[in-house]
Amino acid sequence: MRDIFFDLSARSVKLNFLRSLLASIGIVIGVVAISSMGMLGTNMQLSVSSQLSSGVNTVILTSDVVKLSSTNPNATSNNGIDESTLNEIKSAAGQNQVITIHHTSDQFTVGTTNGRGSIYGLDPNDIPKFLNLSEGKNLQGGNDAVVGATIASNFNIVPGSSIKIGQNCATIVRPVVRVTGILAARGITSDNVNTDNAIVVSDDWYTDHFDDKNVYDQVNVILQDISTINQTEDFINAKVNRNSDVVRVSDASSRLSSITSTLGTITTFIMAIGGISLVVAAVSIFNVMMMSVKERVQEIGILLSIGTEKGEVRRMFLYEALILGLIGAAVGGLMSFIIGYTVVNAMIGSTAYFFMPASLIFIPYGMIIGVVVCVGSGMYPAWMASNMDPIDALRSE
Repeated sequence: MRDIFFDLSARSVKLNFLRSLLASIGIVIGVVAISSMGMLGTNMQLSVSSQLSSGVNTVILTSDVVKLSSTNPNATSNNGIDESTLNEIKSAAGQNQVITIHHTSDQFTVGTTNGRGSIYGLDPNDIPKFLNLSEGKNLQGGNDAVVGATIASNFNIVPGSSIKIGQNCATIVRPVVRVTGILAARGITSDNVNTDNAIVVSDDWYTDHFDDKNVYDQVNVILQDISTINQTEDFINAKVNRNSDVVRVSDASSRLSSITSTLGTITTFIMAIGGISLVVAAVSIFNVMMMSVKERVQEIGILLSIGTEKGEVRRMFLYEALILGLIGAAVGGLMSFIIGYTVVNAMIGSTAYFFMPASLIFIPYGMIIGVVVCVGSGMYPAWMASNMDPIDALRSE
């Protein structure tokens, strides 16, 4: 059975089509803002989580104190892990693989073009354990090097290219390395070894040119069984940090949790900013509904005088607000899909996670919020209309 009050509401929307359309545009903008920002934030989280999850079996150890150089205790201080601490880490790690890492940042030159990036010193035998080559071969030692995907792309580096490392200086001959391979792109990593913009050399070459051979900037423990990660961390803490904090122990899961939590907070904040547009839309809907009530005072008086219940009059105006909300939410949902896809592709560079439920769920969320805001904005005008005095309403002009 058709509801006559719904028909009256639909008629009012049609008679004031332009005004209703403009009011619905506010809902459209609000739905698009909330849905698009929600999808963008979720895709960022999923993308980062996917990249970080590749190294969740890694325990990361960095120095928690400043140690004096073992080669010259009276010279300078090195913030690193020394040989004695490394031996304790290996003892606590058991059968798990322990990888020592030297790291610094320096300038380099390819041909006549200067750049700057990370320099990693690794045992050549450790590289295949957690780094993949996209072309070429692993370094064998000597002056060999492998470079990250970003540097290779930006400087047109191929296997066989030469790179001078260090700042330009007329009195110092800068060391030269020969590129043997290009590393596959890694993106954001959980093991704290970001090689995309890096040059990787052998640990012997690195310590000859940069650092004390017996001090390491980072030690990674790659677990054979991910379920033993907490146990391994406890063993290392008990062995190495028994008297005082010597190394800082972290793992990929804690880094992943921290990063995703931060991204979630940013997403919520951005969505809240987008929600401001819904506040503006609510004011617009409220204004339209108040105008509708004032324009239909005599109609309301007639309905009340012939016995129409107050609840039915309220329902008539709430129907009108609902129609405006549904129109705005439907158009906003469609535009959210299109605009969200475009924004995600432009900002992240990939839509691999766009069609996942965790991403698309923001479209119905935005639509529901838009409809609720619209109906909420019409509640007071509907209440005011239902509480009019029929005699006064009929007398108005």
